[in-house]
Amino acid sequence: MDIEVRPATVFADVATLVGPKKPTSNVCFCLSYRIGNAENQELRGEERAARVRGLCAEDPPPGVIAYLDDEPVGWAAVHPRRDTSFATNRRIPYVDDVDVWSLWCIRVRPGHRKQGISHALVDGAVAFARAQGAPAIEAYPVDNAGERVDLTMAYVGTRALFERAGFEKSAETTSRLNGFPRVLMRLDLSD
Repeated sequence: MDIEVRPATVFADVATLVGPKKPTSNVCFCLSYRIGNAENQELRGEERAARVRGLCAEDPPPGVIAYLDDEPVGWAAVHPRRDTSFATNRRIPYVDDVDVWSLWCIRVRPGHRKQGISHALVDGAVAFARAQGAPAIEAYPVDNAGERVDLTMAYVGTRALFERAGFEKSAETTSRLNGFPRVLMRLDLSD
């Protein structure tokens, strides 16, 4: 299986992976951490899609996409923390003044899970951030100690997933998801 991870510049592929099922909704498209809360709540339907289309045209785009035989099968949101709501999130602490990037959402399409795509997405997001000059990258997964995480909440990843990619726990958070504490994991990219 040859998984290729590319920058998320093709809006149709982003929509396939994280677009809402109901076109008039104001959910997903992976915007809740990427834009301000007021804008996130207001954007619906085509306005929401247009906002994401615009993000796909920006440099850097809003994330990376995993492809299997040119079919989009996975998504990871990755961007400089300063441009996300994590910059002001009271539950996710700052470790230091390093201009880190955040990796906050991993989504694999049904029918393609348990094939290593999440691992490829994390590796691809790290490579993308490194190529963009990021000095470090953070993630905020659940510390589930091997217990099952509900699929609707699994988008943040698990501590074990990020540890396998070389991330280390840098801090506790006061955030909880699906009953599990979230931890701040970091990977230094400066070497």
